[in-house]
Amino acid sequence: MPSLRTLAFQAWFRISRPMTLGVRAAVENAEGHVFMVRHTYIGGWFMPGGGVEHGEPVIEALRRELHEEAGVRLIAEPPVAGVYSNHHNFRNDHVILYRVPWGSWAQEIATSVGEIAETAWVDPHAPFDGVTRGTLQRLDELYRGAPVSPYWATKTS
Repeated sequence: MPSLRTLAFQAWFRISRPMTLGVRAAVENAEGHVFMVRHTYIGGWFMPGGGVEHGEPVIEALRRELHEEAGVRLIAEPPVAGVYSNHHNFRNDHVILYRVPWGSWAQEIATSVGEIAETAWVDPHAPFDGVTRGTLQRLDELYRGAPVSPYWATKTS
């Protein structure tokens, strides 16, 4: 269940932004593992990313979020892996997923203070418990050949 803080932010975004857009990235290391973050304000493990600010190009949002959450500096522009509807989690939300292969980024110090509780490199073929449903679906699509869904997270029965 989302925290009161998360619900307040969502209410504000619904009023101020009729459509929201986010970016996430599958950042890969030399071993083929994918970087994950666990936030302080919501449960589960996610690929790093976040919201695109008003007037901000999506690639700049990706650069900003990767630097803040992961200490990753892009040295090559990554390809878009997919564009997803995230309406199940937030009305009229979309997520652009990038794939950031090893060699296209450099490690720096993450600048986010208080937002990230924990980070980990995850084997995409054997993710651990706590990885969110949408993130698991993207790992299945990117690394295990699952059919691509237009939805970030599909409902489960």
